[in-house]
Amino acid sequence: MSALGRRIIFWSFFGALLIAGLFYAFLPQPIPVDLATVSTGPMQVTINDEGKTRVREIYTVSAPLPGRAMRITHKVGDQVIGGETVLATIEPGDPTFLDIRSRTKADAEVKAAEAALSLATAEQNKAQAELDFALAELSRAKRLATRKTISESALDRAVLEAKTRRAALDTAKAATRVRSYELAIARASLIEAGEGLPDKAAPTGCCVPVRAPVDGRILSVLHESAGIVEAGDPLIEIGDPQNIEVVVDLLSTDAVRVATGASVFIEAWGGENILRGKVRRVEPTGFTKVSALGIEEQRVNVIIDFTGNSNAWRRLGHGFRVQLRIVVWEKEQTLRIPVGALFRNGQDWAVFTFNEGQTRQRKIQIGQRNSAFAEILSGVREGAKIVLHPSDRIIDGVAVVPRDTP
Repeated sequence: MSALGRRIIFWSFFGALLIAGLFYAFLPQPIPVDLATVSTGPMQVTINDEGKTRVREIYTVSAPLPGRAMRITHKVGDQVIGGETVLATIEPGDPTFLDIRSRTKADAEVKAAEAALSLATAEQNKAQAELDFALAELSRAKRLATRKTISESALDRAVLEAKTRRAALDTAKAATRVRSYELAIARASLIEAGEGLPDKAAPTGCCVPVRAPVDGRILSVLHESAGIVEAGDPLIEIGDPQNIEVVVDLLSTDAVRVATGASVFIEAWGGENILRGKVRRVEPTGFTKVSALGIEEQRVNVIIDFTGNSNAWRRLGHGFRVQLRIVVWEKEQTLRIPVGALFRNGQDWAVFTFNEGQTRQRKIQIGQRNSAFAEILSGVREGAKIVLHPSDRIIDGVAVVPRDTP
């Protein structure tokens, strides 16, 4: 064979190899995908939120009367005994300053009381004089009656007159005492702040002790420093830190899904174990709360009781933060699929199944759903292979290959 023939054969073979390589390079390659299996197993749907602990029964001790509360020396956490421990002491407060109108009015009231007392004294003197005269008349009537000079009825009238005048004198004396007390009241209204302070150093026994209503511990001191308080002002909160519950404010749309008695998992509370609880009450009244984004939300308080051994949560106290998972639906065995395999096809849910190296799109119906699985009602069977997280390259009938996982 000539050199020309060998060159022709060589370049022909090389061109065939090049064409075959280009054809193979442009052939569609199977797309590597992650696969999962439709399985049957337990499934739970929970509402996750953040709550806080609180003492079940909090007693707010308030000032029983207005006055000056002495400094409270008790600290948060101190043990108190109901009916014995003195939580606070209240003494009478100083009078307020008088403005011009109040002082003028008080001066006039004092002068009116003094005039009334003078009038009552005069009435008392008059009654005394009339009584003295009646007693003298009675004495003369008795002497005349012994001589049979006057009748018995005249004597009786003299006795009646004496008794009447004595009663009038007693009435006048009582009126005088009343006027004297009214004068003292009027003069007391002129006392201003700062008057009589040196005498306050002496013990008077007028202070009112405020005692703990029940046994427990101090949760917060609301009025620590000495100062003026009004009747009903809160001073101290007490309660039993071991008798605690959990409160979580859920969105009203979530709260309607929570049933009384539902199981609760309490996590991220600082301990190693997950605590258990159950819903005791879903409050029937909602309230408005502004979120961190400034959005007004309708919230509902859900109250949760701890269950199990109390030693598990004894390190928790009043106002501690916890993370909650409230179970709103659960089933021991149900057909389920990872939520990462779901995608929307119009108004329907769909998945891609894997069969002999190709994908097939299947419309499915789902029931309950959580962050990991969705309940399958129809569309695929147990054991079917499905594509996880399908990209836009995955279409019906495309060739795929399972991705190698370490």
